[in-house]
Amino acid sequence: MPEQRTIPDVREGATITPERTLYPPVEPYDTGMLDVGDGNAIYYEQSGNPEGKPAVFLHGGPGGGGGTDRRRFFDPARYRIVCLDQRNCGSSTPLASDGADLTSNTTWNLVADLERLREHLRIEKWLAFGGSWGSTLALAYAETHPGRVTELVLRGIFTLRREELDWYYNDGASHVFPHRWELYCQPLVEAAFPLSGNKMVGYHRLLFGEDQAVAQRAAEAWTHWEASTSYLMFKDSALEDTPAEQLTFARIENHYFVNGGFMREGQLIDEVDRIRHIPCVIVQGRYDMCCPAATAHDLATAWPEADLRIVLAGHSAFEPNIASELVKATDAFAR
Repeated sequence: MPEQRTIPDVREGATITPERTLYPPVEPYDTGMLDVGDGNAIYYEQSGNPEGKPAVFLHGGPGGGGGTDRRRFFDPARYRIVCLDQRNCGSSTPLASDGADLTSNTTWNLVADLERLREHLRIEKWLAFGGSWGSTLALAYAETHPGRVTELVLRGIFTLRREELDWYYNDGASHVFPHRWELYCQPLVEAAFPLSGNKMVGYHRLLFGEDQAVAQRAAEAWTHWEASTSYLMFKDSALEDTPAEQLTFARIENHYFVNGGFMREGQLIDEVDRIRHIPCVIVQGRYDMCCPAATAHDLATAWPEADLRIVLAGHSAFEPNIASELVKATDAFAR
């Protein structure tokens, strides 16, 4: 007989008017640089209530460090909010845009960096919050250190399986955004890279080649593809990264993707039994082009205890319906 699959429960939301909004901006009460070895130092900051519930925000990308609005998903009166810039991006050093050696920038070194930071800040356990690549890192960290995570709040699930990477970087999403796809492919066309090949490999040659102008042009096309497809409704402001930020982001993402995230295929979902006891909310945009809902469904199928919430939105954490559900989740866990 065929294997019986558990169909996960889903909270399906189609509201246009979100129930919650982000908390007001808050400034850090503590910032610092932490030496994590291999010539790397990561930037971290703490906001909110020093005596509050610890929570760590894991940014997307990888390579998408920086930003102040990430603090606003948490009630500053109730949370001790820890944010960091992962290796070689944001305010961490050295930067990928400056030619940093990315050899030691791997999923498992980032997991180790989080443990160093937790110990440095003398935090026993914390809530892990992450979207897109941040959900990848949150799952990898929790599965490695399940005793250090109190809850998980995940958004736009991404596990770096080959089918997920192929969908977004090797043709799938082109059927939804054909014009944007042509702009993404243009640097490969100019370099005479066959479009029938693995475009991530082609981009790797451009981003890490000796011609800096070619690398910068490729970085712009790579980041614009992602930024222009991350919202249900296109936002010009999504394309405002500086050339250095574009090069950092594109190089680190591509480094991870051509290496399969430094994980075996399907590892994070295969090992979810290690964390099924941890309370978890998954918020997923129904029309997320970067990280389609199929991955969130697969994770929730393997993790029936998780609270899967599908909302009318695209990919970005700052789309109103997604932000609303994320804040509702952190509010609930604060209680």
